[in-house]
Amino acid sequence: MNKDTFTIGFMLFALFFGAGNLIYPPTLGMESGTSYWAAIFGFVITGVGLPILGVTAISYVQNDARELADRVHPAFGLIFTSVVYLAIAPFFGIPRAATVGYEMSVVPFAKEPSSLSLFIFTTIFFLLVYLISLNPSKMVNQIGQLLTPILLLAIVALSIGGFILIKNPLGPPAEKYQESPFFTGFVEGYLTMDAIAAVAFGIIVVNAFKERGMTNHQELFRSTLKAGLITGIGLFLVYASIGWIGASISSAGTYTNGGDILSSAARIVFGDFGVLLLGIIVTLACFTTSVGLVVAAGQFFTKVTKIPYKWLALVITAGSYLIANQGLNTIIKFSIPVLTFIYPIAIVLIALTFMHRLFGGRTAVYRWAILFTAMISLYDGLIAFGFKLDNLTTFLAMLPFFEIGLGWLIPAIAGGLLGFSVQRFVRNDA
Repeated sequence: MNKDTFTIGFMLFALFFGAGNLIYPPTLGMESGTSYWAAIFGFVITGVGLPILGVTAISYVQNDARELADRVHPAFGLIFTSVVYLAIAPFFGIPRAATVGYEMSVVPFAKEPSSLSLFIFTTIFFLLVYLISLNPSKMVNQIGQLLTPILLLAIVALSIGGFILIKNPLGPPAEKYQESPFFTGFVEGYLTMDAIAAVAFGIIVVNAFKERGMTNHQELFRSTLKAGLITGIGLFLVYASIGWIGASISSAGTYTNGGDILSSAARIVFGDFGVLLLGIIVTLACFTTSVGLVVAAGQFFTKVTKIPYKWLALVITAGSYLIANQGLNTIIKFSIPVLTFIYPIAIVLIALTFMHRLFGGRTAVYRWAILFTAMISLYDGLIAFGFKLDNLTTFLAMLPFFEIGLGWLIPAIAGGLLGFSVQRFVRNDA
């Protein structure tokens, strides 16, 4: 691997290593207990492996993720890509970043955290986000590039300290991790949102290689994959380490979310000053992430709607502000059904991209595979949202892998095969 591959690999690591993602592995560790390693490996597949494949898949297209989704249908390409940007920006990604900053910097020192303190924090946070997003300068990128190594060093120090000082025995796994911890972790990996974020980040990586004079398609594909592997190794080490902290500290108290776990671990390892320093670093990282997401989503929707960027930036920031004030736990609660619906579609779209040549790029393969996948994942999303669909559940329970949250897998394969057969028959008949 050459220097450019390592440089771009670390850049991609910085893009994925959002402070918001720090909250999920500790929670997984706390809940999985003695089943931790099986659960974290499942989590890594969707939280790390799929994002890397997603970025690599974008190396097959010339422009952006919408071009990839357009293979199903132009209308699907517009809708799916819009949903992706809405999910990673105003609906979940930005509000989650803001509330993680609040959980890490304010809650550990507030005697009684309240909706008022969250309101004050988010008001200041989002006012600054909007002002900076109107004129996103290189300064924001430079701050982000500086903060990522500092945040990484802080997490490394916390992990090492945690291994040494936190030696509580692992507790029994929670109910959902008792039977199939690997596949439960696999579904929990959806919450990082990184596989769908990869659809947006991928073109940044591809353009970075092109700017360095790389034009050969195969070379571009290999280099993107290598950069992804560098990113993947880094993310795996971080997630596994902080997940282990969650597993180790779980018996020492009661925690509401991953931010609470990390703050408690920081207090054990570094004391109050360490908690404050980690909170400031995480908050600044969340701030730069939020600005970047406002800019990315604003530019995408400006391109689609022709509405001036400054107005879309205002709408995105205001929407994120309103959602952030619902609190971190509420954001996580409502993100689960949406991501449960979106993720299988993204997985199948990425998989079809790698198999594109095998089936000759037939449009019907994309359409039927995505349709069958969406039908099952929509059901899963509605169930996660709390709907009771007992009659449908009885019928769908006959699907292989249904009990482990992968009921969409066989329908996706069947849809692809049906599409291949239909389009081949139509052509032969003509």
